[in-house]
Amino acid sequence: MFTTYQQCSLRYANVNNLISLFSILPYLSLLFIQALTTLHLRENYIGAKGAKYLADALRTNETLVMSNLENNGLVDDGALQLANVLRNNTTLTTLNLRGNYIGDHGAKYLADSLRNNTTLTTLDLRKNQIGDEGAKHVTLSVLNLSWNRIQNKGAQHLADALKYNTTLTTLNLRGNYIGDHGAKYLADSLRNNTTLTSLDLRKNQIGDEGAKHVADALRNNTLSVLNLAWNRIQNKGAQHLADALKYNTVTLL
Repeated sequence: MFTTYQQCSLRYANVNNLISLFSILPYLSLLFIQALTTLHLRENYIGAKGAKYLADALRTNETLVMSNLENNGLVDDGALQLANVLRNNTTLTTLNLRGNYIGDHGAKYLADSLRNNTTLTTLDLRKNQIGDEGAKHVTLSVLNLSWNRIQNKGAQHLADALKYNTTLTTLNLRGNYIGDHGAKYLADSLRNNTTLTSLDLRKNQIGDEGAKHVADALRNNTLSVLNLAWNRIQNKGAQHLADALKYNTVTLL
């Protein structure tokens, strides 16, 4: 099905906005180039079927380290196709799946595959449809779950994982709905976590109560950057955070 380019030295391929699955298929032969390290297939709407073709090609590729599949309509079935190949992939370090209508089932497929994968460190799942159930399954070293549907229960799942996680350094939860209860769960986990350095909680409906829980946790943890912009924190919550900063060098945004 694909033409092999064994001697080609191409390392970077940007194939954006081709609109259809059938337009993109010939370009998947690029994955047989054993020098290719970066592949952008953003906004092609290849769907789950295209994800299967891509996964089949990835099984023989030993050089690709970064792939951008943003806005491709992969849905859960497409996530499953990618998850199947990620189980044994030893080269891909960064995968962008932003805006692909991936839900809880897709998040679980990906998380299950990554239990055996020690190479992928950055997974971008922004603007999908992952809720509380899906949130409990995913954790890496850089994890972007912004603009999903995660509420306080999902925050609890993430917090439970953070208590014992030794690899995650950056967690982005911007634009979810974790609220004060979710903030408490995350704050409790920060007391035990020694690796997380950056936490983005912008636009999460966190009020003064949630700010107090976060402030208490800041007195003893490794966070260096915390973003709480566009929440519902008033003077009382701001005072709690200000008091905590006396004992912590974290940059509060």
